[in-house]
Amino acid sequence: MTDLSKITCIEDLRVIAKRRVPRMFYDYADSGAWTEGTYRANESDFQKIKLRQRVAINMEGRSTRTTMLGQEVAMPVAIAPTGMTGMQHADGEILGAKAAKAFGIPFTLSTMSICSLEDIAAATNGHPFWFQLYVMKDRDFVERLIDRAKAANCSALQITLDLQMLGQRHKDIKNGLTAPPKPTIANLINLATKPRWCMGMLNTKHRTFGNIVGHAKNVGDVSSLSSWTAEQFDPALSWADVEWIKKRWGGKIILKGIMDVEDARLAVASGADALIVSNHGGRQLDGAQSSIEALPAIADAVGREIEVWMDGGIRSGQDVLKARALGAQGTLIGRTFLYALGAFGEEGVTRALQILHKELDITMAFCGRTKIDQVDSSILVPGTF
Repeated sequence: MTDLSKITCIEDLRVIAKRRVPRMFYDYADSGAWTEGTYRANESDFQKIKLRQRVAINMEGRSTRTTMLGQEVAMPVAIAPTGMTGMQHADGEILGAKAAKAFGIPFTLSTMSICSLEDIAAATNGHPFWFQLYVMKDRDFVERLIDRAKAANCSALQITLDLQMLGQRHKDIKNGLTAPPKPTIANLINLATKPRWCMGMLNTKHRTFGNIVGHAKNVGDVSSLSSWTAEQFDPALSWADVEWIKKRWGGKIILKGIMDVEDARLAVASGADALIVSNHGGRQLDGAQSSIEALPAIADAVGREIEVWMDGGIRSGQDVLKARALGAQGTLIGRTFLYALGAFGEEGVTRALQILHKELDITMAFCGRTKIDQVDSSILVPGTF
C-alpha cells in the first residue's frame, strides 16, 4: 500500500495525475468547451459562497450519512459517469467502482466507458451500481444496453440529456484525440515519458469501449468505432424518448444535464426520480451558468417534488456542503474522481473520498451542524449566494 497521508487535498492529486497520465487523456478530462469560461466558473463560483462560523456548539456525534434515491450513502456524494475512464488508469472503471463500494457511495458507469457493464458487475460481485445512458440513433442498441444494465444489477439509469451534439474542446483537437486515439509522433513521445501508465495498459485487456465494441451493429473492432460514434449521438432527442426509455427500463430514472427551471419542471412531469443540475463540466455550452449558480432556483422550484442533485466544480468537502445548503440532496464528482484515479488508481480514489469526507465533516461542525440532514442555507452568509 502506498502511503498517501501527505496527500491532503484534491489539488495534490490533480498535480500528480497531470504528471502521470498521457497528455491527450489528461487534457480530455481537464478541459472545457471553447474559452473554458463555464468550466472555470463551475469551480470558482463555489469560492464566492461564504460560510457562517458558529462557536460553543456541541460538535459530538457527527454524521454525514444520508440517502440518494433511497439508498443509504456515507456522504451525499456519488461518482459521476466519465467517458474513457479506463484511459486515465488501466481498468479505471473497475477500480473506481471498487473504491466507491468500499467507501459506501454510488458509482456511475458511462456508456463510453472502457470497462463494460459486465466487467463492473463481475469485479464488484454484483453490487448495485448506476449506469449512464447516452441516447444513440440506433435504438436497437439502446434497448440492448438497457437490458444489459438490468442484467448487471444496475439500480438506476442515468440519462444524459445534454450531449445531442459534441461541444468543441480545443485541446482534444490539438492533441488529435479520436476514437481510437491516433498514434502521432507527439503523442508517442509523450507516452514514452509515462512508463507507469504504459505498463498498466500493457497488463490489461481493457483498451477499447467495452459497452460498444462487439455489441453495436457493424462495430466489431476499434477500427470501426470512430465513424459509428460520430454518427450516433441523436440531435432529435426529445422528452418522448425519455418516456420510452423509462418504460423500457422500468426502474429508477435520473436525468442529467438540467440547467433551467422550465426543464426541471419537465423532468418532474416525465416521472423521473432525480435530476442533476449539470452543464457537463463546462464541456458543452461555454457561456452557460455554473452548476452551483443554477442550483438554487431549480431546487426552489422542484425540490419538493423530485430529488435535486448537482455536479460540476466540486473539489472539496466544503463544496459538497455548500451544494447541500443550496438545495442539493446529493452531489456527483467527475474530475475529482479522475484526478485521483490518474494519480494512484484505486488507492487514489479512496484517498480522495477520505479527503472530501473529512473536509465535509469538519466544515459542517464549524458551521454548527452535527448531521448532514440538518444543513440548509442558514449556514451560509446572506448575500454571498
